[in-house]
Amino acid sequence: MPKASAGILLYRRRAGELEVLLVHLGGPFWAKKDAGAWFVPKGEIEPGEDALQAAKREFAEETGLSVAPDARLLPLGEVRQRAGKTVTAFAFEGDCDPRAIRSNAFELEWPPRSGRRQQFPEVDRAEFFSLDEAARKIHPAQAPFLSRLQRELARPQRPR
Repeated sequence: MPKASAGILLYRRRAGELEVLLVHLGGPFWAKKDAGAWFVPKGEIEPGEDALQAAKREFAEETGLSVAPDARLLPLGEVRQRAGKTVTAFAFEGDCDPRAIRSNAFELEWPPRSGRRQQFPEVDRAEFFSLDEAARKIHPAQAPFLSRLQRELARPQRPR
């Protein structure tokens, strides 16, 4: 059965331009990749969790940041990645210093078949990008989240 993940796309407005926070995956497989190697901070939905709970937990684990309890979260729907995994995303407006993110770590045998285990951060860096630049950087399967965010923000705001 394909796995399901959920994440949060943080956005801000700078000089009238919309910017989104994307994360670059840590570890040796992504180290030298850039275009298509940036993601919405996300992770697997655990048994008993709904997508929103998982998105908030994973956002905190991958960035060290938390979503304010009163944050207005915009649902961005889901996408299916090539391997079959579905990713559900939400967005909220906020700001942070991307250099200050703190990610949890994972362990991997590296180099392969060496018998040595090393720890790597799940996320090795984060950056805010304009939507045009984000479209070039983001993993292609997650690109629809950018246009969905733009569409959601263009809708007339309803009172909470």
